[in-house]
Amino acid sequence: MLKLAKKEEWTSYFRVLKYCVPYKKRLIYAVVCMILSAVASIIPPWLIKNVVDDVLIRKQTQLLNILCVSVVFLYILKAAFAYANLYLMTWVGQKVVIDIRLELYDRTQRLSLATLYSRRSGEFLSRITNDVATLQNILASAVIDFVVQGVTFVGIIGFLIFLNWRLTLVTSLIIPVAALAIDRASSKLRSVGAVIQDRLAMVAAIAQEAVSSIKIVRSFATEEEEYKRFKEESDLHFKAVMKGTQVRGVLEGIVEVILISALAIILWSGGRSVIAGRLTAGGLIAFCTYIGLLVQPVRTLSRVVSSIQQGAASADRIFEILDEKNEVPVAENPQILSPMEGRVSFENVRFGYNDSKMVLNGLSFDIKRGEKVAIVGPTGAGKSTIADLIMRFYDPQGGAVKVDGVDIRAVEIKSYRRQIGVVPQDPVLMKGTLAYNIGYGCKNVTKEALVRAAEMAGIYDFIKTLPRGFDTEVGERGVTLSGGQRQRVAIARAVVRDPKILIMDEATSSLDTLVEQQVQEAMNNAMEGRTAIVIAHRLSTIRDADRIFVLREGAIAEMGTHDELIAAGGQYYKMYAAGNGRHTPEEA
Repeated sequence: MLKLAKKEEWTSYFRVLKYCVPYKKRLIYAVVCMILSAVASIIPPWLIKNVVDDVLIRKQTQLLNILCVSVVFLYILKAAFAYANLYLMTWVGQKVVIDIRLELYDRTQRLSLATLYSRRSGEFLSRITNDVATLQNILASAVIDFVVQGVTFVGIIGFLIFLNWRLTLVTSLIIPVAALAIDRASSKLRSVGAVIQDRLAMVAAIAQEAVSSIKIVRSFATEEEEYKRFKEESDLHFKAVMKGTQVRGVLEGIVEVILISALAIILWSGGRSVIAGRLTAGGLIAFCTYIGLLVQPVRTLSRVVSSIQQGAASADRIFEILDEKNEVPVAENPQILSPMEGRVSFENVRFGYNDSKMVLNGLSFDIKRGEKVAIVGPTGAGKSTIADLIMRFYDPQGGAVKVDGVDIRAVEIKSYRRQIGVVPQDPVLMKGTLAYNIGYGCKNVTKEALVRAAEMAGIYDFIKTLPRGFDTEVGERGVTLSGGQRQRVAIARAVVRDPKILIMDEATSSLDTLVEQQVQEAMNNAMEGRTAIVIAHRLSTIRDADRIFVLREGAIAEMGTHDELIAAGGQYYKMYAAGNGRHTPEEA
């Protein structure tokens, strides 16, 4: 009857249904209950035929009692089966939704940074929450309606043929018209559903950006502009929702008018048959009752088409993320470096965030175990890119990054990263306690380990002054702490796992001079005995580095100690002189 969608448009829906396989037992029970509920709902009109023909006309009182009790009993059964199928399908639907949401969340966590940075974080949030929630509708209510109303439709057609095949033939000439209207509207509903979810994602993205950047918004007094952006996207979402409502409303209205027209034709034709003696009065009443009941399954099935189309649009958005190719693939038989020594080497590494422009051009260097190396250079020279490649957030387009002589593309990534400590320029803290943040990523971390890390980072004295100590909540992103305190917590978080490699990515660039000196002391303590890579903005903080790499245009322009580079009078000397307010010989 219904041409719901083209074959390829069902792919996402059938893919969603595969998530039901682990719960197939409950799903089978639910389908059985749906069928029994549908059967119980289509028998009463047949009993009404007997009431008219055998009770009202032939005056059989005993049969009247039986028929009345039977109707009540049937509806009790219908209610029981309907409750069972609703409970079971909701249970299965929720389980499947949780499975998909967990898989989507896990996949999002593992996507490459290039993919994550290419979209707004609010878009990912919308797909994890809104799009997955939309699937609940097609997995529970849509499936229930499809099975129950589908069985009801087939059962009613069977009774109609049994009652009078001529009238059923007249009816069958009208139903395809309704099916055609549903088919024409279904493709429109799918596209409208995709627009609705995209608009909702934009609303979530703008809200998330504004809330996470509230200080910037207030600092620049742009509350009205942000409100305007949010309102504009909300209005676009409203228009998309109303467009979908219009399509659904027109579809259901057309179907209902077509079916009522069919009922009018049947009354005219059937009435003539009763007058001619070809049909009993009870048979006509039962036939018309079944036609009236036929309106509900057809209307519901048209609504199911709408739900499936919109749900498929959400499924498409979900599977777009799940099918996203990971640009940092996992090795088939990964090698585990445990314990790691900490030797780092770049061998003719070429890397660019896009193929049109390389950030690193044939970069090569070796860092010995326990060596402290500083990397300096102008903005865009590739300093932070080196740190990202060591962490294997990206893979180079050419050459190799090796640790302990092993290409890190062949290394088990989790065990590898757990042996590296990172202190970023912006020390993002998680909502939770100081203990949670310092021990983040370390399973079964002890109180003694937390204290040692906090002492090494120079934050323990401050923690002792707090009423709840390590159990003090830091607030979202650590808003209750100062910049220096957040940075020292980040240092403690990096060293609590006793990493073999420690990366300091411009860890003091956002701090004032006094706080920078305090944090620098904590950094020196943390780097002791470890392979340390310091990406520096202020050159005064790296004077005691074993070696300094000066980057320019993705390659090492100079290399040496602080004193050697100053004596050479090259690019490093110019950078150091500019940072200390001195003139270079060329400028003097």
